[in-house]
Amino acid sequence: MRACGGLRGPQQDAVSAAGRDAESPRSASTPGPAAAPAAAPGTGPDPRLGGRALRRVVYTADVIARRVRELGAEITDCYPDGELLVFGLLKGSVIFVSDLVRAIERPLQVDFVVASSYGMGTESSGTVHLAYDAATRLEGRHILVVEDIVDSGRTLARLSSVLRGRQPRSLEVCALLHKRIATALLEPVRFVGFDAPSEFLVGYGLDHAENYRHLPYIGSI
Repeated sequence: MRACGGLRGPQQDAVSAAGRDAESPRSASTPGPAAAPAAAPGTGPDPRLGGRALRRVVYTADVIARRVRELGAEITDCYPDGELLVFGLLKGSVIFVSDLVRAIERPLQVDFVVASSYGMGTESSGTVHLAYDAATRLEGRHILVVEDIVDSGRTLARLSSVLRGRQPRSLEVCALLHKRIATALLEPVRFVGFDAPSEFLVGYGLDHAENYRHLPYIGSI
């Protein structure tokens, strides 16, 4: 795999996308009919939902775990040298970051930033707030920003602008989910777990009004 941090061109992006298509379980990201409330086999409705029913389970815990391992291997190959800082966007990426860094087989450091364009609703507000900015040195280091889901792209665009001003050696983005509707992104997302359906997703770190982050799978509401 091409090392990260080099010059990016259309042909290289096409190769990256093709490889991702071959590796990802795309059928899991295709919207389907509404499913029954998420539940472990034989146990009834999932008590973690607090009595609320999901429309359907979009990605099971096993599917997510398999794709995270694949992403870890891709990232390991992409950074053969240099200092790597994995930069998670709180709060949504916290579970994804925890699993992802354990699948990356090379030295790294982890830090977090709080940036949000959602409030209590289910649509991006369009206003990005940087509530916590990490003090970690970024100059000369490979920076991998880890996001739970790319929606409008405003949060990533704003954060990328801030981080590039600190002169990292390279700056790439890894997103668990990508809705492919972003209009604000200045450059493509380097690593993508799944192409997400146009639904409001919760679980595995994603929330609605701070609920459902702890679900081990991802569902739609």
